[in-house]
Amino acid sequence: MSRDEGWATADYVVVDVEGNGAQPPQLVELALVPVRQGSIGPARTWLVRPPEPITWQARRVHRISNGDVAHAPAIAEVAEEVLETLGDSVLVGHAVHVDVDVLRRSLPGWAVPDTIDTLRLARQAFDLTSYTLDSLVRHRGLDDGLPQDMRPHRAGYDATLTARLFVDLATTMAPGGVTCGALLRAGGPASNPRQSSLTYDDALFDPFHPLTTP
Repeated sequence: MSRDEGWATADYVVVDVEGNGAQPPQLVELALVPVRQGSIGPARTWLVRPPEPITWQARRVHRISNGDVAHAPAIAEVAEEVLETLGDSVLVGHAVHVDVDVLRRSLPGWAVPDTIDTLRLARQAFDLTSYTLDSLVRHRGLDDGLPQDMRPHRAGYDATLTARLFVDLATTMAPGGVTCGALLRAGGPASNPRQSSLTYDDALFDPFHPLTTP
């Protein structure tokens, strides 16, 4: 697939992670949402038992308790499934470098693919006072018709909304259509992450990235 073709010709997978509040964050929940031929597929989620307990601060945000993950598999037990789902698709996330950092530590040997940050794209597309996922979803009216079993601040919920935001951005950024290459250039890694993406310090105050102490 040429990066100069229309964006919908590429395969994407949208990621969101929830952490245990440790420094650095350890994986508690992971969601991956495929975007194929411009259409959003169902979220696939994994609850993961972290090496250390979930802090009360993190529990307060995502509502995942230590009891919820007591019998969940460790990440090593589901790594093969996760890697298969990731495949070689372009990885999309809101402040995606935060998710990539958690995945890189959780999946030793994982080769990080091309990435697109919806936060970077949104900052170029819209003139707003807030670019949290929550604010962008409200601004674009993207939260209608979600499955009833999805709850805010859980990985499946956030990944699904990020996927909707990504498709919305991809279809509205250029009147004549945008290519995958253009999205990669606009939403790829920044030379200075603080210029265009949330860092861990910023994530403390982003309710959609409860990776560290809120």
